[in-house]
Amino acid sequence: LLAAAVRADGRRHNEAAEDRLTRGLTVDPQEYHPEPRVASIASSHYRPEFVINAKETGKIMMVDYSDLNNLKTTTIDAARFLHDGGFDSTGRYFFVAANASNKIAVVDTKEDKLAALVDVGKTPHPGRGANFVDPKFGPVWATGHLGDESISLIGTDPIRHKEQAWKVVRSLKGQGGGSLFIKTHPKSHNLWVDTPLNPDAKVSQSIAVYDINNLDKGLEMLPIGEWSGLGDGAKRIVQPEYNKAGDEVWFSVWSAKDKESAIVVVDDKTRTLKAVIKDPRLITPTGKFN
Repeated sequence: LLAAAVRADGRRHNEAAEDRLTRGLTVDPQEYHPEPRVASIASSHYRPEFVINAKETGKIMMVDYSDLNNLKTTTIDAARFLHDGGFDSTGRYFFVAANASNKIAVVDTKEDKLAALVDVGKTPHPGRGANFVDPKFGPVWATGHLGDESISLIGTDPIRHKEQAWKVVRSLKGQGGGSLFIKTHPKSHNLWVDTPLNPDAKVSQSIAVYDINNLDKGLEMLPIGEWSGLGDGAKRIVQPEYNKAGDEVWFSVWSAKDKESAIVVVDDKTRTLKAVIKDPRLITPTGKFN
Protein backbone atom coordinates (compact mmCIF):
# COMPACT_ATOMS: atom_id res chain seq x y z
CA LEU A 1 0.00 0.00 0.00
CA LEU A 2 2.69 2.51 0.99
CA ALA A 3 5.47 1.52 -1.39
CA ALA A 4 5.26 4.93 -3.09
CA ALA A 5 5.72 6.71 0.23
CA VAL A 6 8.89 4.94 1.31
CA ARG A 7 10.63 3.92 -1.87
CA ALA A 8 13.78 5.86 -1.00
CA ASP A 9 14.48 3.36 1.83
CA GLY A 10 14.57 -0.16 0.41
CA ARG A 11 14.35 -1.90 3.79
CA ARG A 12 11.41 0.17 4.98
CA HIS A 13 9.78 -0.31 1.59
CA ASN A 14 9.78 -4.10 2.07
CA GLU A 15 8.32 -3.81 5.56
CA ALA A 16 5.56 -1.54 4.28
CA ALA A 17 4.68 -3.94 1.48
CA GLU A 18 4.31 -6.79 3.97
CA ASP A 19 2.47 -5.00 6.76
CA ARG A 20 0.27 -2.36 5.18
CA LEU A 21 -2.13 -4.07 2.82
CA THR A 22 -5.46 -3.18 1.24
CA ARG A 23 -7.21 -6.46 2.05
CA GLY A 24 -10.71 -6.18 3.49
CA LEU A 25 -14.44 -6.40 2.83
CA THR A 26 -16.05 -5.07 -0.32
CA VAL A 27 -18.55 -2.24 0.13
CA ASP A 28 -21.23 -4.43 -1.44
CA PRO A 29 -22.01 -7.29 -0.83
CA GLN A 30 -19.53 -7.36 2.09
CA GLU A 31 -17.32 -10.13 0.73
CA TYR A 32 -13.72 -10.56 1.84
CA HIS A 33 -11.10 -9.73 -0.78
CA PRO A 34 -7.52 -10.83 0.03
CA GLU A 35 -5.64 -8.51 -2.30
CA PRO A 36 -7.57 -5.64 -3.89
CA ARG A 37 -5.52 -3.57 -6.30
CA VAL A 38 -4.65 0.08 -5.74
CA ALA A 39 -6.20 1.57 -8.87
CA SER A 40 -4.95 5.12 -8.34
CA ILE A 41 -3.20 7.28 -5.78
CA ALA A 42 -3.10 11.05 -5.32
CA SER A 43 -1.62 13.42 -2.76
CA SER A 44 -3.75 15.73 -0.65
CA HIS A 45 -3.29 19.49 -1.01
CA TYR A 46 -4.03 19.99 2.71
CA ARG A 47 -1.75 17.64 4.65
CA PRO A 48 0.80 14.81 4.23
CA GLU A 49 -1.85 12.34 3.13
CA PHE A 50 -2.46 10.00 0.23
CA VAL A 51 -5.84 9.41 -1.40
CA ILE A 52 -5.71 5.69 -2.22
CA ASN A 53 -8.44 4.01 -4.24
CA ALA A 54 -8.76 0.25 -3.64
CA LYS A 55 -10.35 -1.11 -6.79
CA GLU A 56 -12.21 -4.30 -5.87
CA THR A 57 -13.35 -3.29 -2.39
CA GLY A 58 -14.68 0.10 -3.48
CA LYS A 59 -13.01 1.77 -0.50
CA ILE A 60 -11.06 5.02 -0.49
CA MET A 61 -8.25 5.20 2.05
CA MET A 62 -6.98 8.54 3.33
CA VAL A 63 -3.51 7.60 4.58
CA ASP A 64 -1.59 10.04 6.78
CA TYR A 65 2.07 9.28 6.00
CA SER A 66 3.61 11.81 8.41
CA ASP A 67 4.48 8.99 10.85
CA LEU A 68 4.94 5.61 9.16
CA ASN A 69 5.42 3.83 12.48
CA ASN A 70 2.05 5.06 13.76
CA LEU A 71 0.05 5.06 10.58
CA LYS A 72 -3.36 6.72 10.58
CA THR A 73 -5.88 5.69 7.94
CA THR A 74 -9.42 6.94 7.37
CA THR A 75 -11.45 4.50 5.27
CA ILE A 76 -14.34 5.81 3.18
CA ASP A 77 -16.93 3.50 1.64
CA ALA A 78 -17.62 4.45 -1.98
CA ALA A 79 -18.61 1.99 -4.74
CA ARG A 80 -17.03 -0.64 -6.99
CA PHE A 81 -14.82 -0.80 -8.94
CA LEU A 82 -12.75 2.26 -8.18
CA HIS A 83 -10.41 3.33 -10.95
CA ASP A 84 -8.79 6.64 -11.89
CA GLY A 85 -9.78 10.21 -11.14
CA GLY A 86 -8.66 13.76 -10.48
CA PHE A 87 -9.17 16.88 -8.39
CA ASP A 88 -11.63 19.68 -8.98
CA SER A 89 -10.29 23.14 -9.82
CA THR A 90 -9.88 24.08 -6.13
CA GLY A 91 -7.84 21.01 -5.22
CA ARG A 92 -10.22 20.17 -2.39
CA TYR A 93 -12.49 17.54 -3.94
CA PHE A 94 -11.21 14.35 -5.54
CA PHE A 95 -13.41 12.72 -8.19
CA VAL A 96 -12.86 9.00 -8.82
CA ALA A 97 -14.69 6.65 -11.18
CA ALA A 98 -16.49 3.61 -9.76
CA ASN A 99 -16.80 2.08 -13.19
CA ALA A 100 -18.72 -1.12 -12.35
CA SER A 101 -21.34 0.96 -10.51
CA ASN A 102 -21.66 3.72 -13.14
CA LYS A 103 -20.88 6.31 -10.49
CA ILE A 104 -18.36 9.01 -9.64
CA ALA A 105 -17.32 9.19 -5.99
CA VAL A 106 -16.55 12.70 -4.70
CA VAL A 107 -14.19 12.88 -1.72
CA ASP A 108 -13.74 15.98 0.42
CA THR A 109 -9.99 15.81 1.10
CA LYS A 110 -10.16 18.67 3.60
CA GLU A 111 -12.67 16.90 5.85
CA ASP A 112 -11.69 13.33 4.82
CA LYS A 113 -15.23 12.24 4.05
CA LEU A 114 -17.44 11.26 1.13
CA ALA A 115 -19.18 14.30 -0.32
CA ALA A 116 -21.33 12.43 -2.85
CA LEU A 117 -21.85 9.43 -5.11
CA VAL A 118 -22.98 10.75 -8.48
CA ASP A 119 -24.78 8.58 -11.05
CA VAL A 120 -23.26 9.04 -14.50
CA GLY A 121 -23.18 7.11 -17.80
CA LYS A 122 -22.06 3.55 -18.39
CA THR A 123 -18.56 2.65 -17.21
CA PRO A 124 -17.03 6.09 -16.62
CA HIS A 125 -13.35 6.50 -17.51
CA PRO A 126 -12.15 10.05 -16.83
CA GLY A 127 -8.40 9.75 -16.62
CA ARG A 128 -7.85 12.89 -14.55
CA GLY A 129 -11.11 14.37 -15.84
CA ALA A 130 -11.43 17.95 -17.07
CA ASN A 131 -12.23 21.12 -15.11
CA PHE A 132 -13.78 24.20 -16.69
CA VAL A 133 -16.56 26.74 -16.17
CA ASP A 134 -19.84 25.87 -17.87
CA PRO A 135 -21.40 29.14 -19.11
CA LYS A 136 -24.74 28.18 -17.57
CA PHE A 137 -23.95 25.98 -14.56
CA GLY A 138 -20.61 27.28 -13.30
CA PRO A 139 -17.55 25.17 -12.40
CA VAL A 140 -17.78 21.55 -13.55
CA TRP A 141 -15.66 18.41 -13.76
CA ALA A 142 -16.19 16.21 -16.82
CA THR A 143 -15.79 12.53 -17.65
CA GLY A 144 -16.26 10.38 -20.73
CA HIS A 145 -17.39 6.74 -20.68
CA LEU A 146 -16.31 3.38 -22.01
CA GLY A 147 -19.86 2.04 -22.21
CA ASP A 148 -21.81 4.82 -23.90
CA GLU A 149 -21.44 8.00 -25.94
CA SER A 150 -22.21 10.47 -23.16
CA ILE A 151 -19.88 13.00 -21.54
CA SER A 152 -21.07 13.87 -18.03
CA LEU A 153 -20.49 17.34 -16.57
CA ILE A 154 -20.73 17.42 -12.75
CA GLY A 155 -21.12 20.64 -10.78
CA THR A 156 -18.22 21.20 -8.36
CA ASP A 157 -19.03 24.41 -6.46
CA PRO A 158 -21.10 23.78 -3.30
CA ILE A 159 -20.79 27.42 -2.20
CA ARG A 160 -21.73 29.67 -5.14
CA HIS A 161 -23.57 27.02 -7.19
CA LYS A 162 -25.09 24.90 -4.45
CA GLU A 163 -28.02 23.61 -6.52
CA GLN A 164 -25.65 22.26 -9.18
CA ALA A 165 -23.06 20.73 -6.84
CA TRP A 166 -22.52 16.97 -7.09
CA LYS A 167 -25.08 16.59 -9.90
CA VAL A 168 -24.77 15.90 -13.61
CA VAL A 169 -25.75 19.34 -14.86
CA ARG A 170 -25.21 18.60 -18.52
CA SER A 171 -24.68 15.50 -20.67
CA LEU A 172 -22.94 16.00 -24.00
CA LYS A 173 -23.34 13.60 -26.91
CA GLY A 174 -20.01 12.18 -27.98
CA GLN A 175 -18.90 10.11 -30.97
CA GLY A 176 -19.59 6.84 -29.17
CA GLY A 177 -18.39 4.57 -26.38
CA GLY A 178 -14.78 3.62 -25.83
CA SER A 179 -13.54 6.92 -24.40
CA LEU A 180 -10.46 6.89 -22.18
CA PHE A 181 -9.37 10.52 -21.73
CA ILE A 182 -10.83 14.01 -21.72
CA LYS A 183 -8.83 17.23 -21.60
CA THR A 184 -8.96 21.02 -21.59
CA HIS A 185 -6.66 23.85 -20.42
CA PRO A 186 -7.26 27.06 -18.41
CA LYS A 187 -6.16 29.13 -21.43
CA SER A 188 -8.36 27.24 -23.89
CA HIS A 189 -12.06 27.15 -24.74
CA ASN A 190 -11.75 23.66 -26.27
CA LEU A 191 -12.75 20.35 -24.68
CA TRP A 192 -11.14 17.29 -26.30
CA VAL A 193 -12.53 13.74 -25.94
CA ASP A 194 -10.93 10.59 -27.38
CA THR A 195 -12.62 7.27 -28.28
CA PRO A 196 -9.73 4.84 -28.97
CA LEU A 197 -11.64 1.72 -27.92
CA ASN A 198 -14.65 2.32 -30.15
CA PRO A 199 -15.16 -0.58 -32.63
CA ASP A 200 -15.78 1.83 -35.54
CA ALA A 201 -12.42 2.73 -37.08
CA LYS A 202 -13.71 6.12 -38.24
CA VAL A 203 -14.49 6.95 -34.60
CA SER A 204 -11.39 5.44 -32.99
CA GLN A 205 -9.10 7.22 -35.47
CA SER A 206 -10.58 10.66 -34.79
CA ILE A 207 -11.07 13.10 -31.91
CA ALA A 208 -14.12 15.04 -30.76
CA VAL A 209 -13.73 18.67 -29.74
CA TYR A 210 -16.30 20.99 -28.17
CA ASP A 211 -16.44 24.75 -27.72
CA ILE A 212 -16.82 25.27 -23.96
CA ASN A 213 -18.46 28.63 -24.58
CA ASN A 214 -21.08 27.06 -26.86
CA LEU A 215 -21.62 23.48 -25.73
CA ASP A 216 -25.05 23.30 -27.37
CA LYS A 217 -23.32 23.50 -30.75
CA GLY A 218 -22.16 19.91 -30.44
CA LEU A 219 -18.87 18.34 -31.43
CA GLU A 220 -16.46 18.82 -34.28
CA MET A 221 -14.67 15.67 -35.45
CA LEU A 222 -11.01 15.95 -36.44
CA PRO A 223 -9.45 13.05 -38.45
CA ILE A 224 -6.20 12.81 -36.49
CA GLY A 225 -5.43 9.32 -37.80
CA GLU A 226 -5.65 10.56 -41.38
CA TRP A 227 -3.52 13.59 -40.54
CA SER A 228 -0.80 11.31 -39.17
CA GLY A 229 -0.04 10.05 -42.68
CA LEU A 230 0.53 6.52 -41.37
CA GLY A 231 -0.08 3.45 -43.52
CA ASP A 232 -1.58 0.20 -42.25
CA GLY A 233 -2.43 -0.04 -38.57
CA ALA A 234 -5.19 0.62 -36.09
CA LYS A 235 -4.21 4.30 -35.69
CA ARG A 236 -6.32 4.70 -32.55
CA ILE A 237 -6.20 8.26 -31.22
CA VAL A 238 -5.61 8.43 -27.48
CA GLN A 239 -4.87 10.83 -24.64
CA PRO A 240 -4.97 14.48 -25.71
CA GLU A 241 -2.37 16.42 -23.73
CA TYR A 242 -1.57 20.14 -23.79
CA ASN A 243 1.86 21.65 -23.94
CA LYS A 244 2.81 23.94 -21.07
CA ALA A 245 1.76 27.10 -22.92
CA GLY A 246 -1.70 25.70 -23.59
CA ASP A 247 -1.63 26.47 -27.31
CA GLU A 248 -0.92 22.96 -28.63
CA VAL A 249 -2.63 19.60 -28.10
CA TRP A 250 -0.60 16.41 -28.58
CA PHE A 251 -2.31 13.15 -29.56
CA SER A 252 -0.87 9.65 -29.50
CA VAL A 253 -1.63 7.55 -32.58
CA TRP A 254 -1.79 3.95 -31.39
CA SER A 255 -0.88 1.10 -33.70
CA ALA A 256 0.45 -2.38 -32.96
CA LYS A 257 4.10 -2.82 -32.02
CA ASP A 258 4.92 -4.08 -35.52
CA LYS A 259 3.20 -1.09 -37.17
CA GLU A 260 4.23 2.55 -37.33
CA SER A 261 2.80 4.90 -34.68
CA ALA A 262 3.13 8.66 -34.27
CA ILE A 263 2.33 11.75 -32.21
CA VAL A 264 0.19 14.40 -33.88
CA VAL A 265 0.38 18.03 -32.71
CA VAL A 266 -2.68 20.25 -33.27
CA ASP A 267 -2.95 24.03 -32.93
CA ASP A 268 -5.51 24.51 -30.15
CA LYS A 269 -6.82 27.85 -31.41
CA THR A 270 -7.34 26.93 -35.06
CA ARG A 271 -7.85 23.16 -34.57
CA THR A 272 -5.49 22.53 -37.49
CA LEU A 273 -2.52 20.22 -37.95
CA LYS A 274 0.76 21.67 -36.72
CA ALA A 275 3.19 18.74 -36.79
CA VAL A 276 3.53 14.96 -37.00
CA ILE A 277 6.28 13.29 -34.96
CA LYS A 278 7.49 9.91 -36.23
CA ASP A 279 10.37 7.85 -34.92
CA PRO A 280 11.20 4.11 -34.72
CA ARG A 281 11.31 4.53 -30.94
CA LEU A 282 7.64 5.61 -30.85
CA ILE A 283 6.09 2.18 -30.36
CA THR A 284 2.40 2.52 -29.45
CA PRO A 285 2.97 5.80 -27.52
CA THR A 286 0.48 6.55 -24.78
CA GLY A 287 1.05 9.03 -21.94
CA LYS A 288 2.77 12.33 -22.67
CA PHE A 289 4.10 14.58 -19.91
CA ASN A 290 5.66 18.04 -19.70
